Amino acid sequence: MSFEIPIGPQHPIHVEPLMLKLKVEGELIVDVDIDVSYIHRGIEKALELRSYPQGLFLAERICGICNCAHSLCYCLNIEQLLGKEAPPRAKYLRVIVEELSRVHSHLLWLGHYFHTLGFETLFMYFWRDRERVMDMLELMTGNRVTTSYNVIGGVRRDITPEIDSKLRRMIEHLRERMKYYEAAIRSEPSLLGRLQGVGLLKPEDAIRLGTVGPHLRASGVKHDVRLDDPYSGHEEIPFNVITYDTCDCYGRVMVRIGEVFESLDMIAYALDHLPSGEYRLKMPPFFKAPVGESLSRVEAPRGELIHYSISDGGTNPFRYRVRTPTLANLASVAAMLKSRGDYEVYIADVPAILGGIDPCICCTARVIITDEGKKTRRITTLTELERYARERGVRM
Repeated sequence: MSFEIPIGPQHPIHVEPLMLKLKVEGELIVDVDIDVSYIHRGIEKALELRSYPQGLFLAERICGICNCAHSLCYCLNIEQLLGKEAPPRAKYLRVIVEELSRVHSHLLWLGHYFHTLGFETLFMYFWRDRERVMDMLELMTGNRVTTSYNVIGGVRRDITPEIDSKLRRMIEHLRERMKYYEAAIRSEPSLLGRLQGVGLLKPEDAIRLGTVGPHLRASGVKHDVRLDDPYSGHEEIPFNVITYDTCDCYGRVMVRIGEVFESLDMIAYALDHLPSGEYRLKMPPFFKAPVGESLSRVEAPRGELIHYSISDGGTNPFRYRVRTPTLANLASVAAMLKSRGDYEVYIADVPAILGGIDPCICCTARVIITDEGKKTRRITTLTELERYARERGVRM
């Protein structure tokens, strides 16, 4: 006999509203539906009502943790519309802040993830070291969370020798700490029991479901926008794409730990090879963009982030659309939560599987309202969207 168990929309740990409708037989999950429509903020429409410089401050608030990725993607998008390119020094400075933000995001997720699984000591350790990264972000940008560092045409401020020195000390300190965490996680039986073999996602399924980011790379797929479609200096700064072939929650943890090491190496390389010259183009406070369209993408901490705009020749975009990594990863979450064959998923595995994608609901919330003659249809769940696509012969 099966029952339906709702998890959410309010959660004791995850502060953002998300509804998981689980169909269970005993402790086994046999089906799931996901609803992320609770906090749709209409930011895309709001971007169309503001000038391009004003839109920057709204774009970086799509997600607080990924604010640097959103502001960078927005700036690249508008610069492409204008036919302009940031100076070489600005590109390297953008990479430094982008990778600092990636380290901050991964440490935040690692701490929160183990807190969700009940390992409070690791939570406090990771967040203690995250404070060092936050201090560096504040020193370099003036802000701890919403950095407001990227601007159209470059960056807001330059780096000083004092900041350079403190960054290098932080890098060496954090490298040693990450070695300790990596060894601890690899050797702790209770951790391995919660992670290994949980949330299996095979490479072919990950590709079919449009998975992105560390979640994809933990399934052994080598895909990273910084390598596949380099932007803002990444074509000059070497790094390794970290992948794991375990295809489970353990792999998702180890990929992020490996990426912290790579980000630290990239920051050190950028400091060693920082070009001289200007760090920002001179831009008027209000400008018009030529008629056209632009698509930009960056590798945000959670995965591939896409910004798309259409210009009608005015001072603000005619249309603006954003595809966030969590939105791309939700289909794979639904697949991982369903028991099938000899793969069994229990209710107790839900926090590990959902948390494994590093979900951000505030930047993901979507509602589709269709006008079909005299009938209005509101689509909010993944199942409804799949049904709507099938009715129209569209492949999701």
